[in-house]
Amino acid sequence: MSSTPAFLDPGRPDVPDIVVPRAVLPFYIPNRPVRGRLVRLGALADALITRHEQHPSVHALVGQAMALTAALATALKYRGSFSLQAKGDGAVPMLLADCTEDGTLRGYARANDEKLASLLNTVPNPDAAMLLGRGYLAFSVDQGPDMERHQGIVAIIGENLAAMAMHYFETSEQLPCVVKLACAHTEQGWRASALVLERIAGAGGVDLSMTLSEQNDHWHTAVTLASTLTDAELLDESLSGEQLLFRLFHGEGVAADRPRALAYGCRCSRAKLSGILEGFSGADLDEMVLDDAIVMNCEFCNIAFRFAREEVRGLDQSDQDMSE
Repeated sequence: MSSTPAFLDPGRPDVPDIVVPRAVLPFYIPNRPVRGRLVRLGALADALITRHEQHPSVHALVGQAMALTAALATALKYRGSFSLQAKGDGAVPMLLADCTEDGTLRGYARANDEKLASLLNTVPNPDAAMLLGRGYLAFSVDQGPDMERHQGIVAIIGENLAAMAMHYFETSEQLPCVVKLACAHTEQGWRASALVLERIAGAGGVDLSMTLSEQNDHWHTAVTLASTLTDAELLDESLSGEQLLFRLFHGEGVAADRPRALAYGCRCSRAKLSGILEGFSGADLDEMVLDDAIVMNCEFCNIAFRFAREEVRGLDQSDQDMSE
């Protein structure tokens, strides 16, 4: 398998070079058991979503998944990638989004055209529950082959992706939280945003003289204020992140931390896919040939890579070379 880093690979596809410097704005309420992240993907949402031609309801689901993944990933300290995966028996049987520790983001959804057409005949704007059907939602941290992969899985429960995520945290992490997600096509193109509010466990960041009852009151106040947030406000680019947080929580004395950048993050490359092909036998590779080439398609960036059969040796040839 090639060891060429993706950024040095001359066969890497021509994809948008987009960085949103202030895409993630962490915040907290001083001396209160409340912290959170505000995510606004900006032009990055449109660049990632429009790699595929899909129904607007599917696009919106992908945008929400990427905003949610970015919000959760940037709350963790890890090396590698944090991913969201939903698998169901509905019109969208697969939903994926992942974000690396340096903020590269990607996502896609695989739709069943027949099931989706049938659903749209009865429900023009289906919600996430209708699109995904029955199945599971998983959050994973993958830090490479030398580290144990951490994964949490729950059944898909809730009408929308935000409710599904809150169900996960309530059942798996036992962490009180609020999740607000929005994605829509605007005059500037597709935009996606997320607000995640978490209650801090223990005494971290909390006034030690505060009773548990007072902590509960402050948390419920923050939840009530967050519930007033509208999709239009989340997606309004004329309103800065700091202005939006002040509008919501100024009575509580909200404070913003250092913002974090997000970038277009598909990590496919010709070198990487060639290495995958070399794991197949020669007979398997022969069966993959179509129109004199083996074609591999990146599901995230929707770019097809063509390999002439003689370019890929396969396991049989590799084994022969090692025996010589």
